[in-house]
Amino acid sequence: MSMQKTNQLFNSELMIPALKDALLKLDPRYQIRNPVMFVTMIGAVLTTVYVIFGVGQGSRVFEVQIALWLWFTVLFANFAEAVAEGRGKAQAASLRKARTSTQARLLMGREEISISAAELKKGDIVVCETHDIIPSDGEVIDGIASVDESAITGESAPVIREAGGDRSAVTGGTRVISDRILIRITAESGHSFLDRMISLVEGAKRQKTPNEIALSIVLSGLTIIFVLAVGTLKLFSDYSGVAAGQDLRSIVTVPVLVALLVCLIPTTIGGLLSAIGISGMDRLIRRNVIATSGRSVEAAGDIDVLLLDKTGTITLGNRMATAFLPVKGVSSQRLAEVAQLASLADETPEGRSIVILAKDQYSLRAQSLSPHQAHFIPFTAQTRMSGIDLAFENGVRNIRKGASQAVKEYVQKIGGIVPSDLDMIADEVAKKGGTPLVVVDDKEVLGVVQLKDIVKGGIKERFAELRRMGIRTIMITGDNPLTAAAIAAEAGVDDFMAQATPETKLNRIREEQASGHLVAMTGDGTNDAPALAQADVGVAMNTGTQAAREAGNMVDLDSNPTKLIEIVEIGKQLLMTRGSLTTFSIANDVAKYFAILPALFSTLYLVPGAKEGPLSVLNVMGLSSPESAILSAVIFNALIIVALIPLALRGVPYRAESSALILRRNLIIYGLGGLIAPFVGIKIIDIVITSVGLV
Repeated sequence: MSMQKTNQLFNSELMIPALKDALLKLDPRYQIRNPVMFVTMIGAVLTTVYVIFGVGQGSRVFEVQIALWLWFTVLFANFAEAVAEGRGKAQAASLRKARTSTQARLLMGREEISISAAELKKGDIVVCETHDIIPSDGEVIDGIASVDESAITGESAPVIREAGGDRSAVTGGTRVISDRILIRITAESGHSFLDRMISLVEGAKRQKTPNEIALSIVLSGLTIIFVLAVGTLKLFSDYSGVAAGQDLRSIVTVPVLVALLVCLIPTTIGGLLSAIGISGMDRLIRRNVIATSGRSVEAAGDIDVLLLDKTGTITLGNRMATAFLPVKGVSSQRLAEVAQLASLADETPEGRSIVILAKDQYSLRAQSLSPHQAHFIPFTAQTRMSGIDLAFENGVRNIRKGASQAVKEYVQKIGGIVPSDLDMIADEVAKKGGTPLVVVDDKEVLGVVQLKDIVKGGIKERFAELRRMGIRTIMITGDNPLTAAAIAAEAGVDDFMAQATPETKLNRIREEQASGHLVAMTGDGTNDAPALAQADVGVAMNTGTQAAREAGNMVDLDSNPTKLIEIVEIGKQLLMTRGSLTTFSIANDVAKYFAILPALFSTLYLVPGAKEGPLSVLNVMGLSSPESAILSAVIFNALIIVALIPLALRGVPYRAESSALILRRNLIIYGLGGLIAPFVGIKIIDIVITSVGLV
């Protein structure tokens, strides 16, 4: 099952269930969670009561239209949330297909017992062999196997899972392709990773984030202010009508006041707020990242410090041979030839890269040696060297390559001489961020092969974008400070941590947080768990250990360390979208104020012989009548929610810019746009409803 979903926002599979859910969400117990829309629904109910029982002196046809559009406003807001939730539910339905009625092979002593996967308990040991479905989350405690995780990640390529190390975690619902493994179950029934994924994408356990709560309080405050303002407007109109000798009771009715209130309170952002939050998590899910809460998505948007592992994130992950640097008196070609011989049996990426570099630079081909001629010397942690012994009629030729200090000690031990310029060459390689690999032919030191971590293409530009956004990047590596500094300079990171240990990572995060920064990091091993738990955003790799996955507040199903940069961008896009639509909504309300009130009181203080009162000068939109002004504003207020649903779900276009630039652009596009759009939209609606005789 692929987590990647179509970008199509509206289709029949989503629309029909969303329409049903929009009606179900009319339950007052649900509506009260959103104060702005709850007030709107109360207004719709009150207007409906006035229409049914014929209360007041207003036009019944006009009031029926107001009641209908007020109900549409509530329904459209519910629909926006239902569409956002519907996309998650569709993904959850696909996830459920990965959870079948699996039978588990429970190991009891030396015997196997077949039981339902639902009966497994934490700590049970199960056996899985080729074609078996892994019954629940666990850790491999014995054996190694190839596992198909496409049911979770959508990635068809199998992955290796083995006991020990950082690739021991397995997920329920995935399938063993080859070999046999023993798994210790780490999750109780109903609390597996797949169960948690389903709950999260369905939004069943979604709670409002701190930012959402804060914004809801602000919107509620604005709503209360407008309730008081509109409530006193009836008293003002009655007093002014008596003073002017006019009867405004047929104009300023309760349905009209309710319509005015709904148009002035921030219904646009109130109706879209929940959908924006849900769609932020949805965008993560479509990138194969599961967030344990909306809080972590928002925190990603506020991150200003990123801790990134060097290997696999900043560099390609394998050191590659990039140059042959001979000592004085030795040719580069001879050094390349001997280094290639020393690497013939070296199956590491570094060894293969030496063979390839010799071939590319000097057209050297690996010699074909008969088995009795060659004895390959494997690399060991004790010798820190590898190589080959070649047997000839007149003796044995010993070729070695390895760490500088180890090779020097080897040469001195067998009576050789270390060239005076060797240390200078090795130090120069280290200063450039490379690793010097010294090559020796019998007792003669030939020179150095430069191994270098290859910085990923485009990563420097990505870091430059993050810097423009005000985010500081810190590279974490186990390299020595000299090598770390060179790679950091080449990659363009702002700072680095050399010879990093779990303790130093944790302490660095705490120091940054104590300085007021929000920190994000990624990891996959048990030794990363403390730092992942401490970070404001901790992204654990799905291939990592159970401890790492439980410590982080996000899990990357693709196990791609560079995904952290995308997560930060998604978090910032979520905050930008919420801020942009809040700006648009408030500006919208200001424009609707000038559309409704001047038209509503255009006849107040009307002098004999005049067609309009003094307040009509504020009717800059030239709306036809008080009734058309009210109805046009209510219709626009409802339709703008529908019009903005795609933007709320997709998010505003993301740009790697500073907060000041983003704020300026928001004020121009969504602030000024929020002021202009109602003037244009309400005027067009006014012309249409007047021409067809609705008012």
